[in-house]
Amino acid sequence: MKHTGTRGPGTRPPLALALPALLAVAFLTLPLIGILVRTEWSELAGHLGSPGTVEALKLSLLVSFWALGLALLLGVPLAWLLARVRFPGKALVRSLVLLPMVLPPTVGGVALLLAFGRRGLLGPWLESTFGITFPFHTSGAVLAATFVAMPFLVISLEGALGGLRPRYEETAASLGASPVRVFFTVTLPMVAPGVVAGAALTWARALGEFGATITFAGNLPGTTQTLPLHVYLLLQEEPEAATSVSLLLLAIAMGVLVALRGRWTGTPVDRTPRPAPAPDTDTTGEPAPEAPATALPGTDRPEEGWSLHAEVTGFTRLTLDAEPGTTIAVVGPNGAGKTTLLRALLGLTPRAHADLTLGGTDVTALPPHRRRVAWVPQDGALFPHMSALSNTAYGLRAQGVARAQARREAQHWLDRLAVGHLAHRRPGQLSGGQAQRVALARALAARPRLLVLDEPLAALDQTTRSHVRHTLRTHLARFGGVCLIVTHDPVEAVSLADRVLVLDEGRALQDDSPSEVTRHPRSPWVARMLGRNAWPGTATADGLDLDGGGTLVAAEPPATGTPALAIVAPEAVSVHRQKPAGSPRNVWPGTVREITASGSRLRVLITSDEAPDLVAEITPQAAAELGLADGVPVWTSVKATEATVVAL
Repeated sequence: MKHTGTRGPGTRPPLALALPALLAVAFLTLPLIGILVRTEWSELAGHLGSPGTVEALKLSLLVSFWALGLALLLGVPLAWLLARVRFPGKALVRSLVLLPMVLPPTVGGVALLLAFGRRGLLGPWLESTFGITFPFHTSGAVLAATFVAMPFLVISLEGALGGLRPRYEETAASLGASPVRVFFTVTLPMVAPGVVAGAALTWARALGEFGATITFAGNLPGTTQTLPLHVYLLLQEEPEAATSVSLLLLAIAMGVLVALRGRWTGTPVDRTPRPAPAPDTDTTGEPAPEAPATALPGTDRPEEGWSLHAEVTGFTRLTLDAEPGTTIAVVGPNGAGKTTLLRALLGLTPRAHADLTLGGTDVTALPPHRRRVAWVPQDGALFPHMSALSNTAYGLRAQGVARAQARREAQHWLDRLAVGHLAHRRPGQLSGGQAQRVALARALAARPRLLVLDEPLAALDQTTRSHVRHTLRTHLARFGGVCLIVTHDPVEAVSLADRVLVLDEGRALQDDSPSEVTRHPRSPWVARMLGRNAWPGTATADGLDLDGGGTLVAAEPPATGTPALAIVAPEAVSVHRQKPAGSPRNVWPGTVREITASGSRLRVLITSDEAPDLVAEITPQAAAELGLADGVPVWTSVKATEATVVAL
């Protein structure tokens, strides 16, 4: 496998860079070699086994593990706060976290002494109230080691959290999990490699702490004299023994770094080979059949319906009402506000606010995990550390359902979506179609009142998409709440939705049935999504003055001066090599710019100085007879009766 960033064959690094780099390596390596060369190997066991060394080692282990525990207790929440929450003074807090890493350890010890010493800010109060004295006590050594080492944990974990996509946590919240539950069941397991790396560095740094410990806690044998302090004393009396103990500390530090292999900067790469994703078929090679629905308490509630009323303000501004069982496709160009609308309903964005009522219950003031609004992101966001069954049962468990019942209901939903036989597999072992079915089963199993799907089929190939679309249509028909689906696919919008909501720049341009939107789209983007030519303009007595230049003659134009949209089907555009004569009212010269295949026909993009760009759809035989190719001059014509004009 090729690794980026490595020197290619036949290339040499410039000497001006290579020589200083080699000197830097030598500078860092030579002191370590000095320890190895000066070690009395024959006396090594005796030096390491001496009573003073053993006692110091035990104390070092005790102090370092207590420091690690304290760092985990305080540092993990701090890392989460820095990675996930915006608050005033965040840069200052991060600087305070980093400060012990750049502060001279003895200065850190002085600072601790002035804070927790007997004459410090808190020391007298702690001693008089709780009888706690840190200086010259083992607890003081723990405090000093924690102060110096905890930043390593915070920085490592913050990097891991920064690499974790928030949609996993947001999806968990939409399934009913509280922030604390999300943290312990989703966030921590997913950043566990970062926690381990940070914890290892923290422990190693605490084990080797010297300056802050001797300044704040003193150097009392058996009480605060850790192994580094013991080395300091041995260096004055027994240099050979000091070298042996230094070698031990060096070996421990190198062991930690080798085990981490450079992974302390973020989440480690998973090097475990994964099984190849299973195809979205059963053993016969055919699509897995949908399992018949069986009665299971709590999974089928057709008698319970949840209507929707939402007043959305902010970037996206609209009023949305829907009866139980309604599926609404939300379409529009990039930046139109589609995802903002979904996130406003979920309560996950400051860009827009939704006054939301579900089934007569106002949930506006409720946090996301109590709204009963289930979200399926584009990639499904299945929790990678859980099986398909555990993923599906997650929402039920978050809502307090007993484990056994939650797993029964989860298995029921997986069976209904024809992936029950994959319940034991993790997301990395599922194909794209299987993962999307599990994500849908997870959302439906959570008993939502509102279901929002953000381009749920976009990542699938055409064959898998058609299978999942059929499954989705079947189960949405049984869903008692309202479902919103963001999509860029006109087939999905027409086949899955009862209504199509067209957004542009945060406003609703059209909210109508799929058939009406298909016949009379009020948005150029939607018309083009449906494969039509769409030209905005201003109505005249004979047709339209087009915004892009030129005029269009139409059979039934709206009132003069009305902003309007002309829609022409590509198959209604005729292409000629010579200027046509006869009945066409709209004739323009142009040039072929692109030819693409669309099923058994060809779509030809033609540009013109006298009219907007247009697309014509013709047969391959006609293209061959006309000799069409990129750059060929042509004439196009459109009959007035073939142009539909919609007032905007």
